[in-house]
Amino acid sequence: MYQSSPDTDLSTARGRPVDPAEARDATFLPGVHSRSEPTSTITTDGFGENNRVAKFNRDGNFVKSWGQTGSAQGQFNGVRGIASDASGNIYVADAGNQRIQVFDGEGNFKSAITGIETPQAICISGGSTQYLYSSNSNDPESMDNGEIYKLTLSGQVVGKFGRAGRIEKEFGMVNAIDCRTENGLILGEVWNWRAQKVTLLQ
Repeated sequence: MYQSSPDTDLSTARGRPVDPAEARDATFLPGVHSRSEPTSTITTDGFGENNRVAKFNRDGNFVKSWGQTGSAQGQFNGVRGIASDASGNIYVADAGNQRIQVFDGEGNFKSAITGIETPQAICISGGSTQYLYSSNSNDPESMDNGEIYKLTLSGQVVGKFGRAGRIEKEFGMVNAIDCRTENGLILGEVWNWRAQKVTLLQ
């Protein structure tokens, strides 16, 4: 896993190749989403058999992980996105279970957000009042769904926009969201091989 900075092509490499015979804690199939905090990096490990969230210290050394395959609290079925709020809580897109699970910074379960279909990419905005964005991404065979949800951090749906498609203001499998401000988003689409910049009207 590599961490880059705006000033360099590559600043930090985290992790290493491992022998399959080594322990589970040394073997990762990291997702494309991770969240770096001042003293740690938390990343999804949701492809393959692990279905968990992994935490590393600032030097890239493994600290702990939580989760396993399942549908109970703290279990996952296809981890697809991760984000954190200003209080250090971790939000995990549990796509197969159609929910976003919320944990504290040590992996203790706090709550689950439902009613947002199948979350893929998630993002928490900056600002004094933070909002959670979640993509209900269509699969490659479908033109259904595709909308982006806007929620409060407690899980209340504020609104949603978009649908699956190929033209402007339509989305094809959004797997990345940048929401540094509440109403300015950049959405990465796998299906359409593009990124769209969206400005939400207040």
